[in-house]
Amino acid sequence: MYVLVCPCILNPNLRAEGITKPSDLEVFKRAVERCTRFGIEMVPLPCPETLYLGAHRIPGTFLERLNTRDFACMMDVLESRVHDVVASRGQPLCIIGVNSSPTCGVTSTYYGAVGKEPPKKDGRGVFLARFPKIPAIDVAEFARYRLYLAAPLFSEAERSYNAALAELLTYHLFDVYVPQDIGDNSHTRDHAEHQHIYKSNVNGLHQADAVVAVIEGADVDSGTAWEMGYAAALNKPVFALRTDFRRVGLHEHVNLMLEQSAIVVKSRDELLVHLKSPLVVNNKGY
Repeated sequence: MYVLVCPCILNPNLRAEGITKPSDLEVFKRAVERCTRFGIEMVPLPCPETLYLGAHRIPGTFLERLNTRDFACMMDVLESRVHDVVASRGQPLCIIGVNSSPTCGVTSTYYGAVGKEPPKKDGRGVFLARFPKIPAIDVAEFARYRLYLAAPLFSEAERSYNAALAELLTYHLFDVYVPQDIGDNSHTRDHAEHQHIYKSNVNGLHQADAVVAVIEGADVDSGTAWEMGYAAALNKPVFALRTDFRRVGLHEHVNLMLEQSAIVVKSRDELLVHLKSPLVVNNKGY
């Protein structure tokens, strides 16, 4: 299993001067961590901008600096090299791109102003656009892989469901923190165990990139609701799974405070789409 990756993710010095923030470096680091965690080889793409403009360059749009015949001819050569890699190695899991890049943007790119239009537009950068059959994920999405599973865990059925859901998420290349795995599954817990469980779960929420919450039943489990609220206060994305068809109001599936702080999905397949699983984008696209 391998991914094609924009080379600046592995070497940020290839980026235009002055655009890399500490948050970018953290995202790049997390993307590498995910690949290392799941044994995914990272095969770097060539960097058309560096090859054409040099390593030390100021930021600019495609129309400002790259809209030349020489650059197009160079991209023809680089495109051929990438196709050779795919022909020899097989289809990659995906391309990991960097949004806003004039060449390697995934869903947005600084193409340049045309008339009164803004310089930034939707769509792939000019180099990634040459590979429409290879799915692409923005590095910020790919880096969001550490999940906290918030769910009731007080019956055998609940624990079995949580374990199956965690297994599915792990298969889709997510690292999942499951509270029941640290011993939060017994009525015989003493005060010391309570403190250990609380601290472990709070730390798990802080370390997570996102929370998956199971909100089945007539009313949401109180612990799950607390975890959802805590995650929302930390500005963590919350994805709430509810296959239960019952509603608590005309326009509400569950309590509105929970629903307004989360993306509510109705199936595990829908959950994987919203989490942007690399396996889902590889098979179906977004």
